[in-house]
Amino acid sequence: MDVVNKTRKPLTLPLPAGKKLFLAPGKTGQVSPAALEHPLIKKLLEAGDIETTSAGPKSKDGGSGKGGAYPGPRQGGPAAVHRSGDR
Repeated sequence: MDVVNKTRKPLTLPLPAGKKLFLAPGKTGQVSPAALEHPLIKKLLEAGDIETTSAGPKSKDGGSGKGGAYPGPRQGGPAAVHRSGDR
């Protein structure tokens, strides 16, 4: 589940296993559905300070959803030339 901070101040949301989610104003973070059962998170949801949306895969193939392609290693073209000997 995605959680969006709707306030103008940073929020710290408690998560299971003693972890915390830090959300800057207007930013989105991901939490498990079980984390939404925490009393403080329920209170913030009811107050409208945070909003939840269902988080599905960002792309059809279920990839990472990060924009841009990984350029990978450079192929072709000259590599850095290391000259040896007297110059």
